[in-house]
Amino acid sequence: MVTVEEVRSFALTLPGTTEAIVRGELKLRAGRVAYVSFSSNEALMRFAFPKEWRDALVDSEPDRYVAPDECERRYNRALVRLGAIDATEMRELILDAWALVVPKRIVEAYSENGASGEEETR
Repeated sequence: MVTVEEVRSFALTLPGTTEAIVRGELKLRAGRVAYVSFSSNEALMRFAFPKEWRDALVDSEPDRYVAPDECERRYNRALVRLGAIDATEMRELILDAWALVVPKRIVEAYSENGASGEEETR
C-alpha cells in the first residue's frame, strides 16, 4: 500500500513540482497545473491522465481505478485507490502525470539526465 507521504516524497523530486493545500486537499503542481491531488480521506489519488483513455483504464482494472464523478469528467484526470498500488506503480503514474503537464524540454532533460531530477539550464 502506498501512502500520501510516499507520493509526495517522490513527486517533489521532479523538476518544477510544488505542493499546495487547496480547499483542504494536498495538490502537487507543476507551475499552476495540479497533476496529483488526494481525496480528503487520502484513499484516492487523482492524477493527470488523458480523458480519451480514462474509460479504458477504469474498465481494465476497476478494483484499482475509479471513474471520476460527473463534475470532474471534463478534466484530464483519473483516480486510483492508493491501497491498490505499490511503490513502482505509483512512481510510474506520477512520472506520467507530471510529463503531461510540464514542457517537453523539461521531460527530455529529466530523461537525458538519467531521471536525476536536474533541470536543463538553458
